[in-house]
Amino acid sequence: MKQVEKIVASNITKRFGEKIVLNDFSLAIEKNSVFCLMGPSGCGKTTLVRIMTGLEKADAGFVSGIDPERISFVFQEDRLISHLSALTNAILPLKNTDENKKRGMDALRMLGLQGEEKKRARNLSGGMARRVAIARAMLADADIVFMDEPFKGLDSENREKAIDFVKAYAKDKTLIVVTHSAFEAEKLGGRVFVMPDSQNNFEKMGENE
Repeated sequence: MKQVEKIVASNITKRFGEKIVLNDFSLAIEKNSVFCLMGPSGCGKTTLVRIMTGLEKADAGFVSGIDPERISFVFQEDRLISHLSALTNAILPLKNTDENKKRGMDALRMLGLQGEEKKRARNLSGGMARRVAIARAMLADADIVFMDEPFKGLDSENREKAIDFVKAYAKDKTLIVVTHSAFEAEKLGGRVFVMPDSQNNFEKMGENE
């Protein structure tokens, strides 16, 4: 039987001053799957994701199964380049070819942004910018896509379009999604892990499966 490849966070501890955000925390995530991290505010979801992507350094423990050159990220902030167009921002991780421009146009169309492709990022509404950020992350040549509350601020119609888009572009990728929404987790169809409010206990997923 073929062994399933996993991303593993092992015995992660992270403090900010006197506050322990993660305490000897472990987690295993199957690759090529959708994995939703849920839990109360302050339980360490974003901190864990930042450690897994290398944006934050753990005080103890390690992460394996991630190539930092093969990841993309939807941050809580859109982080678009304000003077560039929606289309240019969407295909920023790609070579500037006609084929990739078409890919970007198709992605923006699926996200309900047809006709907005040439608009500069600084002139986009918050919801439009959010969708461009999602397009950029999903179009990137990445094996793992980290998404930190990716659908925040979208109305119900555009949230559903964005979720459908993410699912359509998730083939052969691992999605690790931080969300407070049970609806989003259900629509994405992924495995849900609820992080505990307190990090005083060793938490591990998958060892009893």
